[in-house]
Amino acid sequence: MSSAEAADRVRVRESVAPGPTAARLAPLVEEHFAFIWRLLRRLGLGPDDADDAAQQVFLIAVERIAGIAHGSERSFLFGTALRVASTRRRHRARERTADDLDPSDIVPLADELTSQKRLRELLDGILGRMEEDMRIVFALVEVEGLTVPESAELLGVPTGTVASRLRRGRAYFEAAVRRIEAGVVRGGLR
Repeated sequence: MSSAEAADRVRVRESVAPGPTAARLAPLVEEHFAFIWRLLRRLGLGPDDADDAAQQVFLIAVERIAGIAHGSERSFLFGTALRVASTRRRHRARERTADDLDPSDIVPLADELTSQKRLRELLDGILGRMEEDMRIVFALVEVEGLTVPESAELLGVPTGTVASRLRRGRAYFEAAVRRIEAGVVRGGLR
């Protein structure tokens, strides 16, 4: 866990007055904060925006903790994270210019391919261009390591729907990687 993530967890826990709500929130933050943060990143938010969005997800949970059924906390946090990410992406899209979406920005130099940061940027770029339903399933299964049945339960959709979205997401991802590789070869960087 990074020091920034640890600090975010502490800020979320400290924002709640001691009592039953705090007692229920602490285990939620400990168990799910990293998952929610990674999910927000895979849903197209930058690191700083994901920090703020993760805190927002847990603050919403605090406001609604009494209505969250025991055992449904992860589903609630997941759904809240989807809505928060969607809202933040919409706001960011309004501020974006056409130059910000230049596909040539994702073609790395050969030496950059070894950088974990650059690979993460590539992944984020590919995921950012996927349809939302594919991106969510792809992130849950391929990035977070959930099974198809676990993802289906979390999303509240049939396993066949998740399998179909995953198949489409994998095909999209593979095609995007081939395009990136072709760009590297064409650029004479291999």
